Amino acid sequence: MLAGGVDSPVRAGAAVGAMPPAIAHASGSRIVDVDGNEYIDYLCAYGPVLLRHGHPGVAAAVRDAAMRGTVLGATHPEEIRLAERIRALMLGMERLRFVNTGTEACLSALRVARAFTGRERVVRLRGHYHGHSDEMIFSAGASSNSQPSLACGVTRAAASCVVILPYNEVRALEAALRDERVAAVILEPIAANMGLVLPDDGYLGAVRAACDRTGSLLIFDEVITGFRVARGGAQAHYGVRPDLTCIGKTLGGGLPIAAFGGREDVMAELAPQGGVFQGGTFAGNPVCVAAAHAFLDALDADPDLHARLDARARRLADGARAALADAGLHFPVVQLASIVDFAFRQGAAPRDYVEAAQADGDAYARYYWNMLERGIFLPPSKMEVMFLTAAHTDEDVDRTVDAMRESLASING
Repeated sequence: MLAGGVDSPVRAGAAVGAMPPAIAHASGSRIVDVDGNEYIDYLCAYGPVLLRHGHPGVAAAVRDAAMRGTVLGATHPEEIRLAERIRALMLGMERLRFVNTGTEACLSALRVARAFTGRERVVRLRGHYHGHSDEMIFSAGASSNSQPSLACGVTRAAASCVVILPYNEVRALEAALRDERVAAVILEPIAANMGLVLPDDGYLGAVRAACDRTGSLLIFDEVITGFRVARGGAQAHYGVRPDLTCIGKTLGGGLPIAAFGGREDVMAELAPQGGVFQGGTFAGNPVCVAAAHAFLDALDADPDLHARLDARARRLADGARAALADAGLHFPVVQLASIVDFAFRQGAAPRDYVEAAQADGDAYARYYWNMLERGIFLPPSKMEVMFLTAAHTDEDVDRTVDAMRESLASING
């Protein structure tokens, strides 16, 4: 039996009042539950599925690699080639190291930042999610404890060097960085774990400048945004280069692979060059590396992919705005690249976690089940977002908008 019935707590559906359907298989833009019901999928495994479920190129690469050995315990040429390809796309990753998950990438980047600066404190932003390491999980958002405690398995000692600030507030960040003990600022350049909350104009540049003035390192958690927002991630989209970058999710084309990397002098802190130990038996394993190559091959073969994804996501966002207006609801719809979100709250789009958390969770839960009945699979939480894949069609989007109209009328009637 699985502890709590799931391998990740959000899958339990507590935010929508019941367990979502168990999924048997997936293909293209569709998933099918154990009872044979088919849905258009906008969960997309919380972001990793960018091309499509069951991409034939990824599947073939995985089969071929598995026949040559699933884990080698030694450096192999394909992981070096993959690192070179990533470095060419993500300009903030001069040197990098592969790990298995975004959690590993973020905790490793933080350790390297502390070693490089000789400082202990870390600045985080409320509502940004960087995995479930001790320093990153408490007060990360609605799904975690607001304070470190033994009840959530986090000691106060682990949290004593963490400063938590609001997103999009430059003055608060600048004040915090006057403390010469701050090693790094870690953030999602585009917040996508509290709904979709975009950076204010100039915000990321101001964070970069503040770090430069004070000697703190800037870490971009691009686990979600890397390759999804643009081929070069959010740092390419906004033209702001961090000192360290964490990537994952889409990179493996559906398989578990992540990486962290950055400036050559900073990454030199890692053993065997430096004193920071980081290792992993399955890091850079050839099956996941092969899947990542197949994913990047697909991007190379389709230079218009991101433009098409953006156009389709805009079609969905525009449809959602029209459906909300017809229902007499003035909820903000936010869209960037292949990510779409609307919060069940009145007014302008949220700028930070406090505003995002004001969304009506009960209304979202009713909407979630109404959409599911109409064949649309959404994230089971008001704080998550909708993802599109290259397999979603205009027909998928139009059917989804029709389902939105019916569902909003039902819950608003």
